[in-house]
Amino acid sequence: MGNYVPKNKRKKNKRVILDNPLLKFLAGLAVFGLGVALAGMIALKLYLMSLPPIKNLNTLKPNIVTTFCASDGEVIKTFAAYTYSNVELKEVPETLVKAFIATEDKNFYKHPGYDMVGLARSMVANILAGHVVQGASTITQQLSRILFLSNEKTFTRKIKELQVAAQIEKTISKDKILEMYLNNVYLGSGAYGVKGAARIYFNKNLNELSLPEMALIAGLPQAPSVYSPYNNKDLAKKRRNQVLLRMYKMKYITKDTYEKAKQAPITLSNMPMMYATNKAPYFCDYVVKEMHKLGFTEDEIVNGGYKVITTLDYKAQVKANEAILTNLKAWGMTRDKNQAAVFSFSPIDGRILVYAGGKDYTKSQYDRVSQSARPSGSAFKPFIYTAAIEKGYSPNDMIDDLPFKAGDWTPKNYGNKYRGPIPLYTALMVSSNVCTARLMDAIGVRPVIQLARVMGITTPIPYDYTISLGSNSVKLFEMTRAYGVFANGGYKVEPFAIERIESSRGTILYEAKKARTSKVLNLNTAATMTAIMKTVITSGTGRAASIGKPAAGKTGTTDDSRDAYFIGFTPDVVTGVWVGNDDNSQMGGVTGGTIPAKIWRDVMLVATAPYGKADFEYPEVILNPFKAPGVSIIPQSEAKKVLEDKEKAKQEELKKEQEMKDKPQPPIIKPVEILQQTLTPLKRKETPTVEVKQERTEPPQPDLAPVPVTTAPVGISTENME
Repeated sequence: MGNYVPKNKRKKNKRVILDNPLLKFLAGLAVFGLGVALAGMIALKLYLMSLPPIKNLNTLKPNIVTTFCASDGEVIKTFAAYTYSNVELKEVPETLVKAFIATEDKNFYKHPGYDMVGLARSMVANILAGHVVQGASTITQQLSRILFLSNEKTFTRKIKELQVAAQIEKTISKDKILEMYLNNVYLGSGAYGVKGAARIYFNKNLNELSLPEMALIAGLPQAPSVYSPYNNKDLAKKRRNQVLLRMYKMKYITKDTYEKAKQAPITLSNMPMMYATNKAPYFCDYVVKEMHKLGFTEDEIVNGGYKVITTLDYKAQVKANEAILTNLKAWGMTRDKNQAAVFSFSPIDGRILVYAGGKDYTKSQYDRVSQSARPSGSAFKPFIYTAAIEKGYSPNDMIDDLPFKAGDWTPKNYGNKYRGPIPLYTALMVSSNVCTARLMDAIGVRPVIQLARVMGITTPIPYDYTISLGSNSVKLFEMTRAYGVFANGGYKVEPFAIERIESSRGTILYEAKKARTSKVLNLNTAATMTAIMKTVITSGTGRAASIGKPAAGKTGTTDDSRDAYFIGFTPDVVTGVWVGNDDNSQMGGVTGGTIPAKIWRDVMLVATAPYGKADFEYPEVILNPFKAPGVSIIPQSEAKKVLEDKEKAKQEELKKEQEMKDKPQPPIIKPVEILQQTLTPLKRKETPTVEVKQERTEPPQPDLAPVPVTTAPVGISTENME
């Protein structure tokens, strides 16, 4: 009874509500708005129905974009909006088609290209938000955006999208619409179309895909970069399972199939995806820089529709990518900081053949070929020997492999072991530190720096004896270019990456001219250094780099194995390899003769294949046979004794000379001096004060043995060497 409300009272309240002017206005406004919206929807539908078909839609090709091609025509990079790979609908597995329909447009075969109910729902959400937050795009609308429109989220673009979708539906069949969509939709990580996605993510053909793999691909269009398994595998799996659930709800798959599929792990292609979408990423970055130098803007490069023919040897590049990963892994160097770089070019015409600035571009875009400057280690020693040869020394001149001191700097051989007097060519072959330092003392620091400059080294080189062991930092690009001088008869060639640039109509906009060359070494010097460095591969520290054909090179290892190099060449190809850690930490037992030499071998076997086994067309260089003494390796204690005995004998000789000068001498007639025809002997100069730095060391060379008369030392044991 207490809750009873009289009828007259209820009517009165109701009358008050209806008589409220503001509420009546709002109600009328809502009815009017609803009427306008309905009228607008009807008008829009009538307008869309009246639109004409699109001409030549069946023959429509994707937008023209800039592509980079290797020298053999292989596309290595595609810019902007498209990578087109056509596949007919009948070639697409039915399960994959159902996965896309369940995820993107469940009413695809029922609507006329647009969903008015979904459109109304999204319009309300967008009006309330004040901007576009909900799409409600059908597959046909998505195709219209892909083919003709931009991705901007505006109301005007949405209206255009509806208009084009309606025209598409009037022009081609539903199956054709679906086929074009599956060929052109962007699916993340550079994959355009389902065929490209299957190859990039799983390295499979479409008919080889499993249900979970199809579901993963079908879940990508909503947010390709977000759901790409290369970017976030957990999110990709979550999205994949949402697709599987929709397929189950639409009765495309059974519950048991759904439960089993959602538990499947995601197993991606073994090769990192950057080599599928951008097959030489560091090289392509270098090509872009070259295009900038030629006057092309960033927008022109990306959207200009150019065809850029590069110098890249695609087969050798693929091998370099694989060799870096394989050899680093074999030595347990699998962390992100463990890196390697490879650079190859033709010493004859300058064409860049291989360019790998690191092992994984997706994790580090830092280019270790042309940007990184690291200590060169023993790879710098050829500059000292070249300067000596230019001054008139012979590769057969003897030099003491004994302890040496320059000011406060005392370089040491690996393991503090020494060999006694050995030929210059053997000193470089076994990478003797004290011999190189002793040779630097004889010829001076300045000639070495001047020579390195004319051969192409631009990084700072201190006026310091320690550069004889590679204390100075260098770039792999420049070191490899400099070694090219040895391979090309003393001529320096400037490497380049672009052969030709064509417009979308085939007009040649740029064509590379003959490579810039300059003579920096005497032919005989280049021939002599090549003969010496051949012994490094046949009998010295670089035996792991042997490729079964004439080749020369030099290993390099810095303090505590922080950097390791192998740079070598044939008459047609020069290749440099660097291995190290990005944080400059030690690498344990890694030397230039291990990982770098193995990577070099793998790359050069492919890069030199087109050229056969041609030898260098150089004058004959005779390296005299050399036999090791009875004790081939002199221990530190014995070496010190030998050095002390020599110093003592020298002091006694100087003392006797001084005594002779002090005695009065009768006048004598001096005979005419005869100029010696022999090469300048090594002379000890006044020792300058030098900056104290840690010495670089190379692994030991236990034995010495005879040498063939025309090529290299024979029988020299290199156990425990670099």
